Amino acid sequence: MKLVTLINSALIFASITLVPGIAGAQTATTNSSEIAINSNNLSRNSTSVSYIEPFNLVNFAYQGGLKQHGIPSGEALVSETHNKNIIAKDLVKAAVNADKLPSQVLNDQNYLSAVNLQLKALPDYAAAD
Repeated sequence: MKLVTLINSALIFASITLVPGIAGAQTATTNSSEIAINSNNLSRNSTSVSYIEPFNLVNFAYQGGLKQHGIPSGEALVSETHNKNIIAKDLVKAAVNADKLPSQVLNDQNYLSAVNLQLKALPDYAAAD
């Protein structure tokens, strides 16, 4: 019985130790093969850029963080996005003006699409608020 407990403890310890490295791994697909990339092993001189997450950007706007840049907060933001008076690009422009995002994000279709998805989910988020 003690051996089983020891093995279970070792497995739990190994799981706790290895999960952060596994969670940080990403898979990049090339033409015909897959390459595993561990983001923990990227050099410090990497040119990757991180932005405020789209969910966090929409939440920031909802909380009033972009009011000075023409984006309403709370229910007014929900209403304006529902009526398509404010779209993802408007929110990103305001964030660029507020120095929350670099200007090149205005041309990042993936980022704009992700912000758009968050704006579509905003009524659900607001209802839970």
